[in-house]
Formats: sequence, C-alpha cells, structure tokens
Amino acid sequence: MPESYKTTKAQISRTAIQKLHISMRHLFIRGSYKPLGVSGETMISAMLSLQPEIYGSIADDEVVELDGLLYVFQRLPKGIEQCRYIKLISREGFENSHFPIIIPSRRKRNSYRIDDEQMFIEMTRGGSDIYDILTHLTFMYIESEKIRKNSLDLKNRPGRAWLELETIVQAIEKNEEFPKEVGLTYLSSIIGRTYDETQKAADKFEKSSKDVHSLFEVVYWLGKLSMDEFVNQNDREISFSPLLRTKLGHHTYGERWANRIKQSIFDLGLIDKPIHIISANLHSVMNALFAQRVLGEESGSQNIEEIAEHLSKDSGELSRSKVVDYALAHGMIELSDTSGTNIGVQIFNTAMFNSDDIPKYLGFTSNKDEVIIVMDYAFGEQAYETMDELLKPYDGVDKKISLNVKSINIMGKAGILEGGKGDIMIPTAHIFEGSADNYPFHNELMPSHFNNCGLKITYGNMITVLGTSLQNKDVLNYFLKSSWKAIGLEMEGAHYQKAIQVASKIRHSISPDVKLRYAYYASDNPLETGSTLASGSLGMDGVKPTYLITIEMLKGVFS
Repeated sequence: MPESYKTTKAQISRTAIQKLHISMRHLFIRGSYKPLGVSGETMISAMLSLQPEIYGSIADDEVVELDGLLYVFQRLPKGIEQCRYIKLISREGFENSHFPIIIPSRRKRNSYRIDDEQMFIEMTRGGSDIYDILTHLTFMYIESEKIRKNSLDLKNRPGRAWLELETIVQAIEKNEEFPKEVGLTYLSSIIGRTYDETQKAADKFEKSSKDVHSLFEVVYWLGKLSMDEFVNQNDREISFSPLLRTKLGHHTYGERWANRIKQSIFDLGLIDKPIHIISANLHSVMNALFAQRVLGEESGSQNIEEIAEHLSKDSGELSRSKVVDYALAHGMIELSDTSGTNIGVQIFNTAMFNSDDIPKYLGFTSNKDEVIIVMDYAFGEQAYETMDELLKPYDGVDKKISLNVKSINIMGKAGILEGGKGDIMIPTAHIFEGSADNYPFHNELMPSHFNNCGLKITYGNMITVLGTSLQNKDVLNYFLKSSWKAIGLEMEGAHYQKAIQVASKIRHSISPDVKLRYAYYASDNPLETGSTLASGSLGMDGVKPTYLITIEMLKGVFS
C-alpha cells in the first residue's frame, strides 16, 4: 500500500474524538445510559483508543492514573464517587431547595446530593460542559474497573488488601486514627502503584480536601460501586433531565445574562457610550486600574506584578477587599451571576475615574467617557452563546438600541505547543477542530507589544478544540507540524469569533470596524510529559502573563 494511503495515528485519534462526540450526542438525545452497558462501552473503547495525554496511564489494565483522577475530581462535585446514579439537569429550582449546593472549585457547576446514591448536576454552560463532564465520568469508570480487578481474586472474592482498605475507610468516616503507612501499603497494591507514588498522590488529595475526599475514600468507593455492579448487577446509570434536553442550544441562560448587563447599562444612562468588552478573570482589570493607587505605599512597591503576586496569595485577602472597595467607589459596578451561566461581570464607567489613580503607562486621560464590560471566562460553546446575546441590540421600551462596541478583547488560558507554562500566544486565526469553520481576523495585539518581557511569544494559528481533555500527542503533533502550524489549543476562540462575525457582518448590530485583541497565556504544554493540565495549576507562573496581557489590552482600550 502506498505510504500516502496509510491511516496515520493522528487520523485514528481524530476519528476517536469524533466517535466520542457522536456517542455523547446520541446518548444525550436518548436520555440515559449505563456506563458499563453497550453504549457506555462504545465511549470507553473510543477513549482507550484515543489515550488522551491528560489521562496518563488510562490504557494500562492494572495501573490506576492518579494525576488524572485528581484532575477530574477537582472538577466534579465532591462525593460523586459514592453515587450510583448521576443525573445532569438544567436549572430546575433545586437552588431554592434545602439540598446543600456543591460547587467544584475548578468547574463552577451547582450540584446537589439528593440521597446516598444520587447526585444531580446542573448543566447551564452549553454543550461543551456536557461533553466535558461525560469525558471525566468515562475516565472515572475506566479507573474504577481497574480498582475492582486489582481487588478481587480469581473467584471474585475481595482480597485482603481490599478488606483492610474497607476498615480504613470506616475509621476515616468515624474520624478515628488509623496506621497511615500500613494503609498506603495496602492502597498501593490495589491501584498498582509504588508506595512512593501512592504517598505523593495521597498528599495531593489531602491538600485538595476542600474539593475531594481522601485517596483512600475515592479508591474505595470507585471499587465498591464497580464490584456491586459486577457481582450483584447493581448497575450504575447516567441520565439527562427532559428539561435539559429541551433547553440545550436555545441560549436560555446566555440571553438572561446578556439582558441583565444591557439593562444595567441602560439604567445607568450609559447605553449610548462607547463600549469595550473584555473577556478575562474578574481581578486583573480591576487590579491593573486601581491596585497601585490603593496598595502602592502599603506594599512598598509600584510594580503591578509584585502587587498582583501579593494579592494572589492567601495572605492578600484584606488587600483584595481594599482594592474592591476602592473600585466600587470609583466607577466599578459588580454584577454577580443570577442567570445560571456562572459568568460574573464588572462594569467600569471611565467617566468616574480619577486620572491620578490610573497608572500613567495605561494612557488614560480624563476626557474618556466610555464603558468597559469585563466578563469572566466562558466555557467552550458557551462563549458563542454569551457573546452572541451580548452583541444583540438592547430591546428598549420604544425601540431597539445597538451597542456602540468599539473593541472586544479576549484573554484566556491555552495549551501551548512550543513553549512552557506562562508563555504567551498571539493568534492570527481560530481553526475549529473537526469542522470546516476557520476564522482568520486582524489582531490588534502583536508580538512587538511584549518585547523584552522575558517570556516566549508565539504568533500564528490557534486550534479551538472540542475538549482539551480529548487531545493526545498524535493529534497535537499533527496540528503543530502540518501546514496548520498551530501555536496552541483552547476551547473558546472560534466560538467568540463566530459570534463577533455574525454580529458585525451578518446582523450588522455592531460596527464591522470593531477592534479585536486576542491573547492567551500557557496553562500547560500537553506535548511535554508532566506538563499537562493534570500536573497542577499555574500558581504564581500565571501572574506575569496575565498582567502583561491585561495592560496591553487596556492600553489599546484607552488609545
């Protein structure tokens, strides 16, 4: 067979990604499935064929992937490993019930533990959120099967290590002491890891105890439910509420979110002002504007990076509240989310700024009478829903009023393909994985804006992927080394750009001359072993690029 006819590993992987998404959409429409049933096995097979980098040793039959487990459990509601039944729902009134709301710190979703066996999880952030959680759950079930197989003997009887683990978990639940080193020894044999690896993983789980149970408990409950299904036919099940299946794709939450913003601007008398939209976190713009004025003397530094590092630490809580209070008194309005999008918003009225408060290098002048809308990060397809609704005209009492949008500025985290954590990517186009949707655009930001910053700056095409946790080295190398010459991957860029082009070139609700600024900082390098998202958060490495990008965006806004 000619070399050109052979199927490459990248092509096989891309087919597996498509198969996963088709399976997920089919199961969503159907309404429910059993993870270890025929439908679930299709997803498991595709996942094992793909072997995403973020899930490490997923394809090993005996070795449990520990970093991957911590990664997914930080993004799933605490205690989900104990639940046989998981139901994905829309916003259906449970926020008004007496069920405690469980919100994972790494994925903002409202979840409710209904009883010992059932967890309800709100899906209000679009299709990407559903695919994301189903990917995590599929990985969780794969690992639970490994734990079961390692814990049962040839006659399907629990081994001694399992019985000892059960005793340890009972002690943990009663807040009783237990011999930890002995426990780690038994645990290591169940998960197929060395004692050192098990101890390090247990420490990581313990440090994340606010979000996840201990490694002992997680392994025990994953194994227990798997055994109950295998031995006693007590099947696990994932289902989708009828309302969720009806509402997906209808922009229900994005419309509520956007209307509240536009109503607030109208009520403040700012609807006709020039508007700049910034998608970023909810601290960097505020800090870049006011932190030096509030904390410069107190911190002994006028360097925004040093001040930001102080604010990022646990000890900076009092200082953070001072900056917020000052900003609220000088032109900032906070809109906490009530729509279900989990996207908070800040509105800055620049007419209320004191030019002496704003750092000179930002170029702010006292004659600026504009509005800056800062929206927290969207997630995947949610970026299209929220930006599409925000750019529509305000539906006033007498007429519709088009927003005078002057610039749209998108800062995000992304996986870099040539570089390291904290480096900066400047895109020239967004290429949507698995489709023919490609979005070239003129980016007002250039590498020259970041000269001599001490970080690597890459410039070129960005891939908007269906899910960061579905990529492997074969696919990523294809994006990097083929004619796509991609510099990184993220999940929102193409969705944002689609909404912007629809608004400016099809609906004509905003000017076609709106200025665009996109920049990303590297949260990970998925091509480097040990540098995927599962290796841990950026920490202080993210402070410098976040503020470099924020400052350049504000310079552009004020110019």
